[in-house]
Amino acid sequence: MSDRGLTHIALPVTDIAASVAFYERYAAMKVVHRRQDPGEVVWLSDGTRPFVIVLIHTDRVASPLLPIAHLGVGCSSRADVDRLSAAARAEGRSVWGPTDSPPPVGYWALISDPDHHTLELSHGQEVALAVERSE
Repeated sequence: MSDRGLTHIALPVTDIAASVAFYERYAAMKVVHRRQDPGEVVWLSDGTRPFVIVLIHTDRVASPLLPIAHLGVGCSSRADVDRLSAAARAEGRSVWGPTDSPPPVGYWALISDPDHHTLELSHGQEVALAVERSE
């Protein structure tokens, strides 16, 4: 792996532990780096490519990623999208979908993290296919 191209997105968060737990559960990510700088900073990765979500502690999130701005995570099946959407609803999170859209979008749902940043869960999006076709 090399650090070329898009490497990260940084999100302000008010509770690092709650945000780490959310992205571990809903995006299959794990902590790969943690430091005080001067506040707490955590990097999360799913290990599939050199890309991390950088969580930066702040007292207040003034501008969360709201629909349609979002982070997108591909799931291995429609059942995973359904299961994770149901779990988010059971936790009282905002959930939009799941929705079945024509190609290249696929089956998707939007859920809110602890600071109301939006995470899209999807199955059947044709991102890899679109990238391969463009080469």
